[in-house]
Amino acid sequence: MHDEVAAYVLGVLDEDEHEAFERHLDTCERCQAELIELAELPEELDELKNAPAASEDDPPRSMSR
Repeated sequence: MHDEVAAYVLGVLDEDEHEAFERHLDTCERCQAELIELAELPEELDELKNAPAASEDDPPRSMSR
C-alpha cells in the first residue's frame, strides 16, 4: 500500500501533494483499488472515537449478546 493513499483518504496531504496524488490516481489501478478499500476508514475511525469506552467489567464484544 502506498502511504499516500491513506494520507489522501484521511485528508492530510497538503494542496500540492493532493493534486499530485490525484494525477497519479488517474493512471494507477493499484492505488484506485486501495482507495476503494480505504474509503470508509475516516467514518470508521470517527465511530471508534465516539463509541463509549468499555470498562474492565464489560465482557468482550464477541461474548456479549
